[in-house]
Amino acid sequence: MAAIRIARKTKWTRQDIRNNIELYLMLSPILLLIFIFSYIPLFGLVIAFQNYVPGTSFFGSGVQWVGLKHFTDFIESFYFSRIVRNTVVLSLLGLFMGFWVPIAFSLILNELSSSRLKKFVQTASYLPHFISWVVVAGMVLSFINGGFIAQLVQSLGISAKPINTNPGAFPWVYTLTNIWKNFGWSSILYLSTISSIDPALYEAAKVDGANRWQQITHVTLPFMVPLIIIQLIFAIGGLANSNTELILLLYNPAIYSTSDVIGTYVYREGLLGGQFSSGTATGMLLGVISFVLVYGSNRLSRRLTNYSLW
Repeated sequence: MAAIRIARKTKWTRQDIRNNIELYLMLSPILLLIFIFSYIPLFGLVIAFQNYVPGTSFFGSGVQWVGLKHFTDFIESFYFSRIVRNTVVLSLLGLFMGFWVPIAFSLILNELSSSRLKKFVQTASYLPHFISWVVVAGMVLSFINGGFIAQLVQSLGISAKPINTNPGAFPWVYTLTNIWKNFGWSSILYLSTISSIDPALYEAAKVDGANRWQQITHVTLPFMVPLIIIQLIFAIGGLANSNTELILLLYNPAIYSTSDVIGTYVYREGLLGGQFSSGTATGMLLGVISFVLVYGSNRLSRRLTNYSLW
């Protein structure tokens, strides 16, 4: 299935506004929220280029402009290589171990013949998404710090060291926790795509002698490819980010070597340390990297598969 692109000039006329006034009114609160909370705060990025003192104006005679000093200080800092390495490692683990899980889950769930079992499994997989990260982190810490997981690991003779203070174990604990909490919710889009497939296609495949696996590979998956590619573009764009909230709830000084990422560095230096200009510069650099990743992956996808965000 190939994407069909239709390019045409559109002219926004008063007649269009009158004909679609209800839709525009429904959309206006969302656009207002995006403008207030996403675009107006961009004005504060100017403090990344100055030595900002809380309570002072962004502009004026007393402002100390320092140019790219905070960016270079971050790149040349002692922690730069560590937090970049940890951010990339955790993001790649999440991509390679977690991206395919909701896809496989939706395909397996779609093959269940019992509607009651399907609804139960689907509902049970959604529930972790609605649990607070604070509660999830508390559960994980209790499991790995003397809980049944720690006891199971120790019974196998793998490690006698507590898991919550083991730097090598943190990336796996972090990744598996993210997968467990999000895979059910992430599968909703894939399940909705599968449900929109015409049943006549499966009937035609059965007539041609296709088994269940062949129906998945030749009917179901081709319809899911556009959504999979779009989700992959978003996942690649998020490689420079990580779940800072979960890491802050799980980490401790003993595992900084594998858990300290860009987000935690910004929190520690920018908010706790009061270095607002430095923290803003780091966050701005992270945003630029994320934009480049999204733009590059989108352009590559459009060239290779003819599917893209724009």
